[in-house]
Amino acid sequence: MIGPLKLYDAATLDALSLEAAHLPRRRKNLNVHPVLEDPVQRLFNALEPGTYARPHRHARDHGWELMVVVRGAFAVLFFDAKAHIAARVELRANDGDCAVEIPAYAWHCVVSLAPGTIMFEVKPGPYSPIEDKDFASWAPPEGDARASDWVGWFETAKPGDHGPT
Repeated sequence: MIGPLKLYDAATLDALSLEAAHLPRRRKNLNVHPVLEDPVQRLFNALEPGTYARPHRHARDHGWELMVVVRGAFAVLFFDAKAHIAARVELRANDGDCAVEIPAYAWHCVVSLAPGTIMFEVKPGPYSPIEDKDFASWAPPEGDARASDWVGWFETAKPGDHGPT
């Protein structure tokens, strides 16, 4: 006998996107893992255009994460230590690349490129807010007036480009 199945249908994802669109942060996650202590963190993340994800890294040996596009489109930007774009990966549902695994210690961020964007993310747990992210000192914190300038830059930045000053 199999255990209870968890099914994530279109209505669930529609509701997640709608909620993200109405939140000030313009994003919302739906955890699939039952507890934050779970050894494998699995979540849907709805990302609307305009959301600001501050560049960060997971500075631990098991700090990798896998991102898969479910709906819409987003880009993952990789940075060197001085805010230059080292690489840009665009993921689009039903067209082209669909997933990227981010290695531990890599400076990165995500930018939504389309309304209704949803990613599925997998990373090692347990989740600890103190250890989870090492934020880039060269990028403004969330809520800072400069964050919207960075989001605009993220949308089109190419390898070699440097962050806004």
